[in-house]
Parts: sequence; structure tokens; C-alpha cells
Amino acid sequence: MSVVNQVLGKNSTLLQVPFLNLMSNLQERSGRVNVRVGGNTQETAQMVDSTPDGRILEKNITGASNPTQTPPIIYTPDLLYMMANISTFVNVHWFIGVPFLLPDTATRLAITDKGYKILGDHLMGIQVGNEPDLYQRHQHFTTYGPTNYYQDFGTYIQDMVTANLPGQNLLVGPNLAYADWTTEQVWDTGFVSTYNQNLAFLSVENYPTDNCAAQFNTGGTIQDPQTIFPNFLSHTAQYSGHSIIQKFLNSTNFAMQNGKRLYMMETNTGSCGGFPGISDAFGSALWGLDYAFQMAFNNFAGAMIHVGGQNVFYNPFTPPPTNQSTFHQWTVGPTYYTALVAAESLGPSNGTQVLDLGANGANDFTPCYGFYENGAPVRVGCINYVTDSTGASDLKVQIAIGGSGIGQPNQSPASVKVKYLLAGSVSQKGNFTWAGQTFGDNFASDGRPVGNINITTIPCDSTTNLCTVPVPAPSYALIYLTDTSLNEPGGAATQTFSTTVQTRYRNTATIDQAVLATSNGGYGKKLGSTSAGSTSAAVNMRTPGLVSVLALVTGLGLLQRVVRR
Repeated sequence: MSVVNQVLGKNSTLLQVPFLNLMSNLQERSGRVNVRVGGNTQETAQMVDSTPDGRILEKNITGASNPTQTPPIIYTPDLLYMMANISTFVNVHWFIGVPFLLPDTATRLAITDKGYKILGDHLMGIQVGNEPDLYQRHQHFTTYGPTNYYQDFGTYIQDMVTANLPGQNLLVGPNLAYADWTTEQVWDTGFVSTYNQNLAFLSVENYPTDNCAAQFNTGGTIQDPQTIFPNFLSHTAQYSGHSIIQKFLNSTNFAMQNGKRLYMMETNTGSCGGFPGISDAFGSALWGLDYAFQMAFNNFAGAMIHVGGQNVFYNPFTPPPTNQSTFHQWTVGPTYYTALVAAESLGPSNGTQVLDLGANGANDFTPCYGFYENGAPVRVGCINYVTDSTGASDLKVQIAIGGSGIGQPNQSPASVKVKYLLAGSVSQKGNFTWAGQTFGDNFASDGRPVGNINITTIPCDSTTNLCTVPVPAPSYALIYLTDTSLNEPGGAATQTFSTTVQTRYRNTATIDQAVLATSNGGYGKKLGSTSAGSTSAAVNMRTPGLVSVLALVTGLGLLQRVVRR
């Protein structure tokens, strides 16, 4: 929540265009995007009419607490209007969080009331408390257990009823970190049966491990990223999605039995910002896909990839540390590719069935998933975790639909189409490609994929009824079994957004660094100042040089106006 003014926009009238572009990419594939504004920060966040400096959000850095040094914040209703305005451009729906560590009931109710009235139908849920199983460990309370949370949740509902507030059926809980309590301990309090009419979702938050010792000097054991990296790189490894969700399988069944949906409200490669060389490398994109499909296979309703500030490694996207002054300055991380590719794999129907195929003899390094619509297979996705540039570890996937082996008529197509998520190795950073397009390297994106789309057509063998699809090491291959599934409409076609905002007006001329390194500089002449308002910069300049510089500046200014409109 503390980074919304960096990621979403400065206020309701100045939205971050790259963020709109990134959301538009996802909307095209899934029809909508769900975003949560909350986290540790929500627990002490207060809504005020205005801030001293006029901004929508202010942080009290000196009051930072918790292992992640979460700062208390104040924010204005304009933050909610900013979210609402984003939803007028892209079909984004929102989860918001209310503070559970503030004794001021009026503050909680004001956030709920304004959130509902401002966001309207785009408000998806109201998260009541964040990781309450850590309240006692983080010394917010002397003692705090599942029964305390059950009672506090009920008190909040009663406060809403007394104030006659809307949104009483949009609450989300218990939002456990699964650290000091289990979900079963909360269910045993009667939480779901008592508050069934108020609960829009049941939710949990979980990471496979943490990097808190290195990031925040907590005194714990520091983990070496390169030592633990292999624990992310197979289907059932220690930190795999398969391993993460085992503790929640009872809860997904419990949720369905009670007519509820279980949401993974916060996750990523490791809490406290992730790991260098893991969270920002290609392997985490493959890990994220395997994890997402495992959650779908085991009846999670959805998941949220956590976004932090400038000092974290696991961000799906990161704005530049200052105002964007030139073009393509956002960094798009591997977990954004996860979200993009997972959205396309699952499709926009919201009724896709996912099956872990146990393919290739249930090989741990090459898991495959089947995606079904109305019981019929439409897509197959295969991951190859191995890094091997020789081609010896490339996977050859043979696909057959129906056939005599299972007593059904052959339904294999004449050919299949394939999109690939590719990189040179699992440790590669940046410049990954999805179907030939990329968001580039660090500080290289405006939220739009660059390059020509590349879809590979693989002919099938009409004699054997097999389609043999190569899956390079490493990569993810999404195999479309029908042209209909390839062209399945999602939301609106990807819309890109322009801006009229410029934050840098001077010194915008650039020069190729290789040319600069071998240039003759200023011919030994002394030049004057280049500061704004100075006229001495023209001293001793040769006329041809001046004409060239002016031409370059003029051309660049024209380019800026064209791109930013």
C-alpha cells in the first residue's frame, strides 16, 4: 500500500501510463485484472481529508516497524479516486484493506464506507486484518490467538451494522501468513459458519521462504541465493508451488464445502523482498507458472503476486526511482511474465479446468498441464526447468487427443500452434521473450511488449495421431489444440495509453556512448555552463556544431510530443 503513489499514479489526475499498459496486456488475455491495495501498511494506515504537503499519501519513516520496516502512513480519499479512475481505462477490480491495529473504529469505518462508495462495482473485497497470526510475534499484542481474531472480526461487522454501512458481504479473512497459526485453528472457532453471509472470500498469504535476515538484519540465518536456487527449479522441490500448497489442501476443500472460495492474497518467491539471482531471474517465471497452475489444479480461486518498493528483487514491475523523464524506464520482472502467460494459458472464460498431467513419467523437471473448457481439452502447457544450450535436454512432448488406446475416436488436429516463453538460462535476467515479444532489460519498458509475435505451427502425424512439440531447455510452451482456443476473446483488445506529462524539459539530447568514447570532445576549447538560464554555453562553439545540436534537440522534442500524446 505504501508504494501506490509510485506504481499506480501520483493522484487521481496523474496516472502511471506504464501501469495502465501492463494492466491492459493482462485484461486482453483474461478479461479483467484483480489488484489488492493493502498489506502490512494497511494495519496502521489512516485516511485523512488532506496531507500537509498536498499529496495523496505520506509516510512516517521514523515510525517504521515489523521485520520489513513498514512505515505508518496517512492517505486521502484521492487515492481511492485514483483507483476508480484506473478502472475507467482498464477493467481492474480492487481489494482494499482496513487497519486492525488502530483502536479508532471511526477510521476503519471511513475507509470501508468511502471505498465502497468510490469504487462501486469495482470493489471486489475488503480485507479485514493482515497476517493476524503474527500480531503477537510482532509485539502488537501481549497475547493474540485465533479466538481473538474471530471476536475482533465479529466486532467489526457489528460496527458496520450499527453505522448502516454498505459492503457487509464483501469481507475477506482470515488472511493468515500460516506462521503461528494454522487455517484449521481459525475454522475451528466457527469463523466461517458464523460469518458466512459476510465473507466474500476466505484468504491466506504465504511465501515458500524468506530473505529477512539479509534484508533487515533480523539476526536469523542468512540464506545463500545460489545454494537454494535449485529448490525452486523442479515440480516438487522444497519451495515449489506443489510443496507450498500442501498445507492448504484441507482448506480448499473446506471452502468449497461451505460455498466459499479460497484466495492466496499475497505470495512471491520469498518474503522480505525475495532473493537476488532468484526472484529477478527467468527461473522464477517458470516457478511462478508451476505454482499458479498448482493452485488452480487444487481449487484456489486466485492469487496475488506481491509488489514492493525499489529495494526488493521480486517485483513483477518496478517504476524508475524518480519521475520518468525519458522513455521506457520501467523494469518488468519475471513474475509479470508469469501473470501474463498464466492468464493466456487459463483463458478468459473463468471456467477453465486445470489438470496436472504427470507427464513424461512424472518427471520433476518437465511438468505439463492440461487446460479444459466444458470438459474438452483446448490447451496444454509444458515447463522445462533444465538449462542446457546443447539441445540435449530439450523435451519432446507427444500429444494425442482420444485414440484407440483409451477407447475413444481420434480427435488429434492436423497441426497445433505453440507460443514459447524463452530465455537462455534459468539465471538470465531480463530480455525474456513470450511469443517473440519482450519487455526488455532493466529500465527499458513502458509497459508495452516489443517485437513481432511469433507463433510456431507444428504439424501432427496423421498415421500415429501424435503431435510432437519441442520444449527447449529452459522454457514454457503453451500448445493450442484448436484455432478457436488460440483466438479466444478475452477483454477488449490491448489498448495502449499516451501521456501529455513531461517531467524533464532540458538536457534531453542523447548520444551513442560508443561514439562519445572515441570523439574529439570540444577540440580542446573551454566551454561554458550548460545550466538552465546560462548563456555562456555558446562561447567558443563552432557554428556547424551548434546547428547539429539544435537539430538533434528539435528532433527529440518532436519525438517526445508524438509519443506522449
